[in-house]
Amino acid sequence: MKKIILYLGLASIGGMIAGAILLVFAIIIATPNLPSLEAVTDYQPKVPLRIYSADEEMIGEFGEERRNVTPIAKFPDALKKAVLSIEDDRFYEHHGVDFQGVARAALVNLGGGMSQGASTITMQVARNFFLSNEKTLTRKLYEILLAWKIEQNLSKDKILELYMNQIYLGQRSYGFASAARIYFGKNVNELSIAESAMLAGLPKAPSAYNPVVNFRRAKIRQEYILQRMRDLKYISSNDYAEAMLEELLVKGLGKEFNVRADYVAEYARQLLVTMYGENVYVQGLKVYTTVKKAHQEAAYQAVRKGILDYDLKHGYRGPEGFVEIPNAAFDSKQMKRALDEALISHPSSDEIQSGVVLEASSSELKVFISSGEMVSIKGAGLSFVKEALSSSAQPKLRIKKGSIVRVMPSSNNTFQIVQMPEVESALISLNPQTGAILAMSGGFDFRRGQFNHAMQAQRQPGSSFKPFIYAAALEKGIMPRTLVNDAYLSIGGAETGSKPWEPKNYDGKTEGLMTVRAALARSKNLATVRIIRAIGPVYAQGFIQKFGFEAEKHPPYLTLALGAGSSTPLQMAVGYSIFANGGYGVEPYLISRIVDMRGKIIFEASPQAVGDESLRVLDERTAFVADSLLQEVTRSGTAASARVKLGRTDIAGKTGTTNDAHDAWFAGYHPKVSVVVWMGFDKPRSLGSNETGGGLSLPVWINYMTRALADAPDMPRVKPAGVEWED
Repeated sequence: MKKIILYLGLASIGGMIAGAILLVFAIIIATPNLPSLEAVTDYQPKVPLRIYSADEEMIGEFGEERRNVTPIAKFPDALKKAVLSIEDDRFYEHHGVDFQGVARAALVNLGGGMSQGASTITMQVARNFFLSNEKTLTRKLYEILLAWKIEQNLSKDKILELYMNQIYLGQRSYGFASAARIYFGKNVNELSIAESAMLAGLPKAPSAYNPVVNFRRAKIRQEYILQRMRDLKYISSNDYAEAMLEELLVKGLGKEFNVRADYVAEYARQLLVTMYGENVYVQGLKVYTTVKKAHQEAAYQAVRKGILDYDLKHGYRGPEGFVEIPNAAFDSKQMKRALDEALISHPSSDEIQSGVVLEASSSELKVFISSGEMVSIKGAGLSFVKEALSSSAQPKLRIKKGSIVRVMPSSNNTFQIVQMPEVESALISLNPQTGAILAMSGGFDFRRGQFNHAMQAQRQPGSSFKPFIYAAALEKGIMPRTLVNDAYLSIGGAETGSKPWEPKNYDGKTEGLMTVRAALARSKNLATVRIIRAIGPVYAQGFIQKFGFEAEKHPPYLTLALGAGSSTPLQMAVGYSIFANGGYGVEPYLISRIVDMRGKIIFEASPQAVGDESLRVLDERTAFVADSLLQEVTRSGTAASARVKLGRTDIAGKTGTTNDAHDAWFAGYHPKVSVVVWMGFDKPRSLGSNETGGGLSLPVWINYMTRALADAPDMPRVKPAGVEWED
């Protein structure tokens, strides 16, 4: 027996010696093959492209990895201690591998306590930067050796800094600074102890402990981390108690930025890719645009309101879909799954949520909405769909149990039934002195359609194009008091280049002789056609190119006078800027400066300033008189409501409505802001027999200008030499 024991003992010792020899041999072989530490000594992380407003509010972020590289000194102490408490509480004591921690983790895991890992923070850095996640002895050996090598070359604080910037934390966020912004909408230095503990729980399993999608599980882990922090004396008992009771406000998955500027951010992204190529998504560039937060928010809200107001006037088109409601309790898993699955293909659009009708009568609807609430809608909230609640309603219109509908908040914490609109609109706002884009809304909802109507929609401008023809007439010597006949007109095919044409005024009436000033103010088509006949359409086509319009988009026919060509809202805003600034050409631009990851400015815009006579495209006298004609439109013409509602005398502009009301425009300005609004359908069709630019787009313009000009002083025009006022 003694011999057997001795034999076994010697065998064990021999095995240990052999294992040690093999381990040393493996280390000798592996060490020369360890990768260079350049990836950590010269840290060059993938940092996304970030787009900012002129006020330095982030409006967009593009890249696979959301990361905001932060020095270790900028991380709050509570966050660092929360991370250490759960990941490696002996980090500042070991040399890369914590053998004491390995033994402790093994005992805890065998004893059935909360699972603990044995990897130190340094080992995790080695794995994250250099190795795969495969679980093999070879990889573990390389991980240990790399950890030792890293510890020999970097300080503890530098290693912790690398870890806290590189680790993946869910929602495409890498590093704790990015996670603080994504999960709590805060800068990392603003995190509380409770929030720090919540984020510290993410590295182990970012999906499982994501507080947005699994708050209960994330909360359990947070509480365990707070307990660890208390036990390790990282926080006091009072701090622990307060953190345990703190209500955590986790951001949802919807609104990512405080400024709604998706179309702006996307246009900036396109410009950056053109400038720097596809690598722009990982270089950490910060792009500062010319867009102002207040202007952009005003544009977003004005366009949304204008579209919804139009939609509510033109009738309910019926529910978006229908779902069979299971015969189960409202709070059952079966019911919740059925409702969630029904709404997943009907995403919210800002304040407009989708919902499933669970109970329906002619006086009340009970709707489960996508935010998870059950809401009761009655009274005024049902006025839009009153006919659809009738038992005699057409099947496609009727709202009943199982109907998928849209709701939006109303007054006094109530909801109203609405629908996702089909019509589109756009608003573009420029500084006419520099060409800087101040605001841009390219449509109702960027997520349902990324086509930017402000930049890309080539539409007939209708009567909003007339001022450019009138400016051409002024250059030819026609004066504001010149008389022009507003009478019936028949034009032969030889002159039109096509079929005979009998233009008509919008209301079908004529007024006879009137001044040029009155003809523009009242948007008289017949008078305007006579004006372009007098100056010649070929001359007019050449003249409008001064304003930046493309000749091929505006053929030299008499119909040019009525805006039968095609222009984008941006082109119109540039053209109207020339009236606003006294006759100077401006080049629209969006990007004011670009800063690299190290804070160096690598691009800065240098717009040419108005006042440089080399930029003049319109005689200052012509520009002044044209401006006075456009002021008359807001004084006594088709846009008189703008002056009344804004209470200003320094605004000017022109309404525009195309044939069959396919497009509705208003283009107008103040000396500091040139703004164009368009409304129409993507597949052109009539907006309605009584709809006009003055009725649809002008209210959007007024809504925007109310905020854009809130602090702007009144700016009367200065009459240039060579201009005399009319009697």
